[in-house]
Amino acid sequence: MLNEDGIGEDPSGEAYGKAVGERLRHIRRQKRLSLQEVEAVSAQEFKASVLGAYERGERAISVPRLQRLAQFYKVPVDQLLPSVEGESEEDEALRRIADNGGAKIDLTRLEQMNDTESQMLSRYLRMIQVQRQDFNGRVLTIRRDDIKAIACILGVSEVTADLRLDEMGLRLG
Repeated sequence: MLNEDGIGEDPSGEAYGKAVGERLRHIRRQKRLSLQEVEAVSAQEFKASVLGAYERGERAISVPRLQRLAQFYKVPVDQLLPSVEGESEEDEALRRIADNGGAKIDLTRLEQMNDTESQMLSRYLRMIQVQRQDFNGRVLTIRRDDIKAIACILGVSEVTADLRLDEMGLRLG
């Protein structure tokens, strides 16, 4: 069945529900939280069993609940939704760079890493902290130009640099 845009639809929405669930799980794992930890930290607002059912695509999540979960995870709501059908990871990264213009970097996670790539990033991000006098030590918001510089440091494109920050678990929200 095709919709008005000529895109295939799943009448039951089952495939999309599973994709939403996979995205919810991905974000939770990026936050390094177990289902039980989400339940505990949220003062049982999000029960582990219900969140697990959302993540498995067994239960649909309402829009208000999705918004509340996004607030809990401290991410924009659209980050809890799967990418547009047919959109590649690179397309999604390009859209994210265009939309956000930058990223929030988990400095705590970066400190735990000890490979050459993370050491180069760490030196660059420390320089940004000094320039901006931003020493909270846990999170640093970088700008689009910073992503361009990171791409140069890593010898890759902006899109690849953005994807690499995700792969390393350094991007927040």
